[in-house]
Amino acid sequence: MIRLNDIVVKFGDFTALHSINVHVKEGEFFTFLGPSGCGKTTTLRTLTGFIDPVGGNVVVNGEDVTKTPIEERNIGIVFQSYALFPTMTVYDNIAFGLKVKKMKKAEIDQRVREIAKKVDLTDEQLKKAVSQLSGGQQQRVAIARALVTGPAIICMDEPLSNLDAKLRVQLRNELKRMQEEFGITTIYVTHDQEEALTLSDRIAVFNKGVIEQIGTPNEVYNHSATEFVCNFIGDINLLTEEAVETIIQAGGDLSKENKNYIRLERIHVNVEPEEGEVAFRGKVTRREYYGLYIKYYIDLGFQTIKVIEKNDGVNIYEAGQSVVAIVNPKDIMAYPANNQ
Repeated sequence: MIRLNDIVVKFGDFTALHSINVHVKEGEFFTFLGPSGCGKTTTLRTLTGFIDPVGGNVVVNGEDVTKTPIEERNIGIVFQSYALFPTMTVYDNIAFGLKVKKMKKAEIDQRVREIAKKVDLTDEQLKKAVSQLSGGQQQRVAIARALVTGPAIICMDEPLSNLDAKLRVQLRNELKRMQEEFGITTIYVTHDQEEALTLSDRIAVFNKGVIEQIGTPNEVYNHSATEFVCNFIGDINLLTEEAVETIIQAGGDLSKENKNYIRLERIHVNVEPEEGEVAFRGKVTRREYYGLYIKYYIDLGFQTIKVIEKNDGVNIYEAGQSVVAIVNPKDIMAYPANNQ
């Protein structure tokens, strides 16, 4: 469906993208994830035609569109700021692209009302000026405007970043539902790891103008290809040499030459160790209560580890309480010390 082949982008002497290669399948929800300034938005803007690469090409449905004007690429775009016309009605905002195409009034009306219904905008809201709507409603208008022309692809650049946390979660779920309903190929840009893991079929993790890993949410989280991905996706413990030595002495296949990491939920508290697992005795120094789960900080003497335990309402440990932390060496992700 979409292929970015050896894309290089430069701004003066600065190379923003170094040989970017991505293949997005038809109907896929594909996310560009990474910190600010890593190249994810630049890649999106190269795909949509706002930026011309100095090397490589953009192929959509087998056609090289690298030199094709933005308006001829059949790509819908939802910007971070929504880029709506504030004084125009919701109806006219959604209809704008159809009017540019000089479609008949009756067909425009039919399409606008059909798409509005699908994104949960009422006939009453269609009559209002965009400036009268809430942030979440404006986001729906932006999505409707991007979809109404029937694009083959929709690109979204941080579309939820201007919303409060609760609304972000709500609209995140709606975005996924809509994408599945429309079956449209979607490229999504975000710096929010949870958003990426929740929404995506696959994720490309960017760092300093290169892609560190492309994979499913499970692959990038549980089988991080590089130390950067391992640290960027979710919270994690870096094990000290003392911890690694203890695991090696217990028969674990680790190297002290590597940097060894383990995710918080992979460590278990006060359970019977199974074959091959290693027990560490420690003391709870503090806890953070999140409702569904509890995060514990456990002092092992040579380091403090963070552990997440499901909140069963019964086994809750207090600060100062002695506990046993169980680690399975197979859950440890190891990287060369000079990898990052």
